Amino acid sequence: MREFDYRNLDASLLKPTIVKSLTLIHEYKGKQELYLEADLDVLGSLMDIAKIQSTGASNRIEGIKTSDKRLKEIVQEKIEPRSRSEQEIAGYREVLTLIHESYDHITPTPSILLQLHRDLYAYSKSSVGGSFKNTDNVIEEMDIDGSRRIWFKPLSAFETPGAISELCDAYQKAINDNVYDPLLLIPIFVLDFLCIHPFNDGNGRISRLLTLLLLYRAGYLVGKYISIEQIIEKSKESYYDVLQECSRGWHEGTNQYDSFVEYSLGVILKAYREFSNRVEYLKHRGMSKPERIKQILSGRVGSFTRAELMNLTPDISESTMRKTLSELLRDEYIIKIGATSDARYIRNSKKDK
Repeated sequence: MREFDYRNLDASLLKPTIVKSLTLIHEYKGKQELYLEADLDVLGSLMDIAKIQSTGASNRIEGIKTSDKRLKEIVQEKIEPRSRSEQEIAGYREVLTLIHESYDHITPTPSILLQLHRDLYAYSKSSVGGSFKNTDNVIEEMDIDGSRRIWFKPLSAFETPGAISELCDAYQKAINDNVYDPLLLIPIFVLDFLCIHPFNDGNGRISRLLTLLLLYRAGYLVGKYISIEQIIEKSKESYYDVLQECSRGWHEGTNQYDSFVEYSLGVILKAYREFSNRVEYLKHRGMSKPERIKQILSGRVGSFTRAELMNLTPDISESTMRKTLSELLRDEYIIKIGATSDARYIRNSKKDK
């Protein structure tokens, strides 16, 4: 069976691009307390938005969907789930909330992983929740023509309980030794977890929840306020490519982790940059709300949607946002692309001259 030992990591994990990302993330972590001293109401709004985005994105990656309206209402516990997809969305909400509120008391152990998996299916009639897989599984990909092919065969069901136990022990020993940065250890743990593929279903969602849990326990709280799962969803082709690349030779212990580590650090860094930008917008709270919206647009490059602006300014109502955008369109400060509710806008470059 594959062995796990995180006390002697490969030198490839210290290549310049990874070291640079580590340095930048550490700098953002150093500023994190300043960010968290921002307006509590706004931080609460950012957390509420991130929770909806994270729940939606992590489930959509696995093909589990509902309407945006029902997603929001399910996460806010305003309605009961009425389909299998919505039941699994509600379960994700429960585990995400638990991690947000109690991460300090949740140590990654086999029993904890089983409990998180059980809670993921708390609203489902499925019997898979809370148990390791009882049959061998494979990881497949679908070609353009619709045919499926196996690109990885995880550990057998028989080997899984022992492997998960060794995996959790190896990670905890490495964390306790405090030799390697947790930002290096977390992606390695997550990739090994995915290569074991310990459950009949839900492995991808649990892996992303574990990522948040381990980041929070290491002091990196950005995932509470910026959806890391949504960043992964927007780059899921790269996500799957590096997973496939870094799983080659895994059974023999010859696989390389550097690409997945680099990808994961890129996701965390992007989240911190976005968090920093949103806190920066708070500095303009002395302005009127229309002035703040215009100030934000003055620093944006490329197109944007009304929803994206709403996420950046959670204390500004939708009616105020609509009215301000209409006024900016009338003044030709911005240009509208498309006529649907998902229309995009760009800043009118002629107004910069």
